[in-house]
Amino acid sequence: MKLIVGLGNPGAKYQHNRHNIGFMAVDRIAADHGFGPWRARFQGEIAEGRLGTERVSLLKPATFMNLSGQSVGEAMRYLKLDPADVIVLHDELDLAPGKLRLKLGGGHAGHNGLRSLHEHIGDGYRRLRLGIGHPGHKDRVAGYVLSDFAKAEEDGLDDLLRGISDGAEALASGDDARFIKAVAARTAPARNSGTRPAPEAPARPTPEKAAEPPAAPQSISDRLRALSERFR
Repeated sequence: MKLIVGLGNPGAKYQHNRHNIGFMAVDRIAADHGFGPWRARFQGEIAEGRLGTERVSLLKPATFMNLSGQSVGEAMRYLKLDPADVIVLHDELDLAPGKLRLKLGGGHAGHNGLRSLHEHIGDGYRRLRLGIGHPGHKDRVAGYVLSDFAKAEEDGLDDLLRGISDGAEALASGDDARFIKAVAARTAPARNSGTRPAPEAPARPTPEKAAEPPAAPQSISDRLRALSERFR
């Protein structure tokens, strides 16, 4: 069994924040793959279902981001799971919007949700880092992550979430290469494969016919001879 955790903050106020992209991703997986209804449990909301042959519980902690580890730890203990059975989906400032990376273990890099997870379950879980970009200065980070995605970012965000859902079965089974391929099919579609007609080549200009050299001027004797021929 796998526990897939989306990180975010509960409530309508935060629903569309960049910090809530983890919630958005597990919501999309639940909707697309026919998971059961969300139920209040483990200090959060949980939905159960299958991804391929893998039994999966999706979890959205309701403890607010800074205390996410409390909810995840409680769920793990009840479900008798190890950290390696947990996959955490979270926002990542150091990746451009639309980009993602899979990682096992490592530090929390100042992310408060990951910091809480480290405190409660250690660092041996897998994490899917979802790029939201960086505002450019550390003093602007708090306001940036708690702001909504811009209108211009919505199409790219939707492509990313669809890609994650498309590859969710591979994510749960540990087939990282197949998962990344599924996401790329949404976020970086192949260029023209040749089915679209190629544009016509521009017509080559027709070379102008070279001008004939002017006839050499006739001598006086030649002109008199020609006149005499005409009046014979």
